[in-house]
Amino acid sequence: MGAFKIFSAEFKASCGTVEQFLKPNLPEVAIVGRSNVGKSSAINCLVNHKGLAKVGKTPGKTQTINFFEIATNGPRFMLVDLPGYGFAKVPERIRGLWGPLIEEYFRTRQNLQGVVVLVDSRRVQESDRAMIEWLMRLKIPVMVVATKADKVTRGHRQAALRELCVGLGMEEEPLFLSAYTGEGKQMLLDQLRELLTLETSPS
Repeated sequence: MGAFKIFSAEFKASCGTVEQFLKPNLPEVAIVGRSNVGKSSAINCLVNHKGLAKVGKTPGKTQTINFFEIATNGPRFMLVDLPGYGFAKVPERIRGLWGPLIEEYFRTRQNLQGVVVLVDSRRVQESDRAMIEWLMRLKIPVMVVATKADKVTRGHRQAALRELCVGLGMEEEPLFLSAYTGEGKQMLLDQLRELLTLETSPS
């Protein structure tokens, strides 16, 4: 089996309410992460499209759930960009709107195949662990990806992995990803294919 490749990514909708969610016609993979974790850059790297997800100078800028339709050399799917969490400068009113929106998305999307949780490879926050534990309680498959891998030297990789596993309460090591160098990109793509193929194959 050859490498999993993304051919195109098309913005489909930006949803600020549950009523605006697209009909669940395709399998979906959601991406979530703490504000300023580099989520937009990671998405753009993954889909080979520098301007698809807007990279904001202000953390917490994404305030809606954004749907992108992805064409590949395998299954077509929807990539869903969720608002960032855990940024103190985001007004409480906005955070109060995000929470129920994201929760409703997780609880109601029957076509959700899994969630990619982005964490900073250099530090773990309690909000990261809380997000992973929440998804596990909902029995949603989780893939943890450590961003900004180019900021961690090779000599510190094992120590960084240990700290991430302990901080997140996980046994399985996260995947390192650098949107700057492309490190880890193909491995993440191949893991996505496995997830999509496993979940969408007829029983």
